[in-house]
Parts: sequence; C-alpha cells; structure tokens
Amino acid sequence: MRILIVGAGEVGTHLAEMLSHEQHDIILLDSNPDNLEFAYDNRLEIMPFVGSPTSFKDLKDAGAGQADLLIAVTPEESTNIVTCNIATQMGAKKTLARINNSEYLQDQYRDHFTALGIDDMLYPEELAAAEIVSSLSLPWAKQYWSIFNKKLDLVATRVIKDSPLLGKELMELSDLSEKVLHVLAIVRDYHTIIPRGHDTIEEDDILYVAAKPQDLEKVRQFCGQQKLEVHRVIIMGGSRIAVKTAQALPDHLNIKIIESDYDKCMKLSEIVPENTLVIHGDSRDPDLLINEGIKKTDAFLALTSSSESNMLATLNAKRLGVPISVCQIENLDYLDIANEMKIGNLINKKLLAASAIFRYLLNIDISSAKTLSIGQGEVLEIKVRENSLVTKCPVMNLEIPAGITFGGILRNNEVLLVEGKTQINPGDMVMVFSHNASVNDLNKLFG
Repeated sequence: MRILIVGAGEVGTHLAEMLSHEQHDIILLDSNPDNLEFAYDNRLEIMPFVGSPTSFKDLKDAGAGQADLLIAVTPEESTNIVTCNIATQMGAKKTLARINNSEYLQDQYRDHFTALGIDDMLYPEELAAAEIVSSLSLPWAKQYWSIFNKKLDLVATRVIKDSPLLGKELMELSDLSEKVLHVLAIVRDYHTIIPRGHDTIEEDDILYVAAKPQDLEKVRQFCGQQKLEVHRVIIMGGSRIAVKTAQALPDHLNIKIIESDYDKCMKLSEIVPENTLVIHGDSRDPDLLINEGIKKTDAFLALTSSSESNMLATLNAKRLGVPISVCQIENLDYLDIANEMKIGNLINKKLLAASAIFRYLLNIDISSAKTLSIGQGEVLEIKVRENSLVTKCPVMNLEIPAGITFGGILRNNEVLLVEGKTQINPGDMVMVFSHNASVNDLNKLFG
C-alpha cells in the first residue's frame, strides 16, 4: 500500500515509524526539513519529502495522486482539510484528516466533508477522553474496553500479592476460574508475552484478560485487586482532553479542574458542566491539593501537555492517598518508566490515533481497533470471511504467528471464550490480540 503521511509532528512521526515495518511504501511530507531528519535512518523504510501540505505542486511531486491512503495530521485543522481536498482531486483513493473540532464528527455533517474529499476524520483528544471515561468506569483496571457491542470485555490489570493466580500455569486456570476468563497477554518487566499453557503468572504481572461483563467481579478477585468506586475527581490542567473528559463523565460526579492560567480558567468556567468547578492554581502544590480535598478524592487525572509534570503530579497524588490516577504521557519513551513507577492508567494520544488508523491498512473486515498503552499491541474485532485460513481447523492446529492470539468469539449473538479446541466459523466475530505481528500475518489468517 502506498501511504502519504502529511505532517511530521508527534502523531505523524509515530505513524511513519510504525508503518515503515509493515512493507508499505511510506512517504512523509513536512514543510520543516528538521522534522524529517529521523527518516534518513537506514533502519526505517520512509521516504522524506520537504514541501507544503497545501501546495498542489508539492503534493503532486510527493505522489498524492497515486496514494492508496493519505493521512493529514499536521497541527492545523484547516491545513489537513485542504490537503485531503487537494489529494482527492488528484486521485488519492482514501483520505483521513486530523481535526480539533468534535462538531465535525456529527452525523449531520458527514456528507459535507465527504463532498470535500475527506473519507474520515480523527480527533485524538476525543479518543483520549473516551479512554479516560472508560477506565474510570472500571477503576481497578489499568485499561478496559467493551468488545462485541458490550458482550465481551478486555481488561488489563496488575496481579498483586493477594491473588490466587500467583504461581499458576495458564492451563490450570480453567479449573480455578470456571472458564470465566481467558488470558491473552502478560506484560512483565517491559516485555509482552503471548502466553502458552505452561506459562505461569507472577506478582506484578499485568494481565490482559477477556471476560464476559457479568464475570468482571470474579476477574477482580482473582487478580487480588480492591473494589473501588469513583465519586470525586480532580483534573490537573485545562486542556481539550480535560474539558472533553469533564463533559463525558457522569453528572453525579464531583469534578474539579485546576488550571494555572487565569484567563484560561475564565474560559473554562463557561464551557464545563455544572458538576465541574474550575480552580485557578498549580496542581503540583501539595498545600493547594490538600485544601481542595485531595485526601477525599477518588481519582486524580494529570492531563497537561508536559509528561514530566504529569508523572510527578500523579506520584504526589498517590502519596497523598488518591487510589485511582490517570496520567497523560505523550513521550513514548516514558511509558515503560511510568508503568514501572505504578502511577496508574496511562494515556497516549499517538497510540490512540494509531489504533484509529490501523484498520485502514488491513484487507479484512475489521470493525474496531484499539492500541494498548501498555505492551505496545493492538486489539482488533475481525469478522471472519468465507474460506479464511482460520476456518480450516481448530485453533490448536492453526499455525498462528507468535505475536497473535484470540480472546473471544461472537457467534449467533453469544460469546465464547477461545480454547485450543475451538473451531472458528465464517461469520464469527473474533477478538484478536496482536503484538509485533505484521499486517501481512493478519491478512493471511483472515483475508
């Protein structure tokens, strides 16, 4: 696939690096040559191109007319929209634009943007807010998603010292859990393990577990986690993610946003919900946090643009007794460090944007894709086609690449947890966990 990425900022750079290993033709265009220096690394299969995102000549020279997919992810929303419009006129098969206005995502405006030549739009801040709201709905989990229209859940949670799973081989869990959970992956010491039957569970492992919604309480107990509820929330920073999160959280919560910029506080107070109080101050100040009731707060969300400040503030909130925390980490190099520090749930816009784009690269029927902030993997919902390789024999006899495992199946509106003897049929929806697996591997199984 020929992919033209316009904008070598954080999202564009991460996408280019990720996709360069997938045997695609990647062209990365940016007006600033300094932003493209990394692309000259011989280990990366990226063609850098210096040019203007809105220049007809530069887009033509970069091959926009021959692109199977054009992804416009510059910081400027209007630039991305114009770029997609020009590229479509030149012959680009599909375009995607990063936007900063959630209003554009409403169904009533869909036809308008389609007419402009934009096939899809991406709003990373809204993706991040949705991720945060989801994580607070199951506070003992580090990550949490509903799959198959809320019929199956994927939970990432840490195994602590009180867990009855410690020392157990995975093949023993069928008796222990009465088939209520299926372990898809284990994250241990910075490494993601796609487990087999003889792998054991150790203290401090992070398990990715598939389970039915009615069995989540048993999963919590098996992992040794305490039951938590959220009533009071403090948000550090008045970013777009913070505002979107406050607007999306339930009305019964007591929410406070602490922002250091006074003018920004005044603007925030006009757009946040009634259950949200905007406070002018520095969230890193322990005295301010204590005065604002941090010791009675259930969740602390550090959502500024500074990864370092967010990490330190989250550690401080943890020291003051806050049981639940969410930390926005924009520097990918910090994710493993933050995970080792056990500072709570981690949010990264680049990974969320990557998951939203990932489905465009697969020649299979995929309804959703989620990129993990822990473990650097993807979770996919894939509809099985007639004559797909996965339908030829039971799972135990399939030659599944080492980085791929199956979690659950939706068949005739019923959910089945996958075992070795499971037979996958055409028409099934399969939850697939992928770690360092190529697009070609997935296409071979499901294409």
